[in-house]
Amino acid sequence: MSRNALILLAAGGSLAMLLGAFGFQYIGGLAPCQLCLWQRWPHAAAVLIGLLALWLGSRALPYLGSLAALTTAGIGVFHVGVEQKWWEGLASCTAGSISGLSGADLLNPDVIVAAPVRCDEIAWQLLGISMAGYNVLISLALALIWLAAARRA
Repeated sequence: MSRNALILLAAGGSLAMLLGAFGFQYIGGLAPCQLCLWQRWPHAAAVLIGLLALWLGSRALPYLGSLAALTTAGIGVFHVGVEQKWWEGLASCTAGSISGLSGADLLNPDVIVAAPVRCDEIAWQLLGISMAGYNVLISLALALIWLAAARRA
């Protein structure tokens, strides 16, 4: 496979991950937690890196794409650990937080105060693997594809 084909595959994989996440959110009605949102940013960076790598032809950019994929995989590993109760998560997404709300908002019955989405609860899983777990597995594969692209002339 050519370098550009590998870059398209890796960047396209990150784009597919983002589209899937938005699909679960807007079509499936599964609101993301804070860690879910953090896992999206490196995928967005990988898509941008892929476009730049195709346009500029830089040999360093696929290494950055791999780093982006490994970053989202790392966040995903932390998220899976929080979901499985292997370690504590962030205080902002494992407990009910009312930060950012005023006293007037809390007392006003017309203001809808939604509960924050908890990072330690699995919203969806397939074959015993959560969305965060699939992000880890797919992102590790994407990192390998990025590395293969970096090694092509």
